[in-house]
Amino acid sequence: MNIRRILIIDDNPNDVELALTALADAPASSPGHEVSVASGGPEAIEWLRVARTTGTLPDLILLDLKMPHMDGIAVLDVIRADPGLRGIPVVMLTTSGEGRDISESYAHGASAYVIKPMDFTQFRDAMQTIQAFWTTLNRPPGLNG
Repeated sequence: MNIRRILIIDDNPNDVELALTALADAPASSPGHEVSVASGGPEAIEWLRVARTTGTLPDLILLDLKMPHMDGIAVLDVIRADPGLRGIPVVMLTTSGEGRDISESYAHGASAYVIKPMDFTQFRDAMQTIQAFWTTLNRPPGLNG
């Protein structure tokens, strides 16, 4: 079984803990996954640079929109501008349901935009659906063989 790598970029430790718990509760039928966490944009960019040199890039990035120092759009711009990173699916995972944030995220290259449900059961279901789609059902370039 292929292990799928997921990178969570979020400055809120409570949201990170919820995401890790939700992913840990994934059904046994889902592929194994390895989750890494970056607590902000600058840390995420450094993590991705190291991962590229070690051949351990994530198969999926879950990116919060509202973060200090470097918001999710700025992180997304760096990822989409780098030929070695631009093919990684980036799901914006945020509390903002503002139309401007949604439009801007897609305009900057987001693969999907998901509003974090406040209810843990719904949040867990959303996380597991995201994980299943992007790491199992979706066929990115290079995995078609």
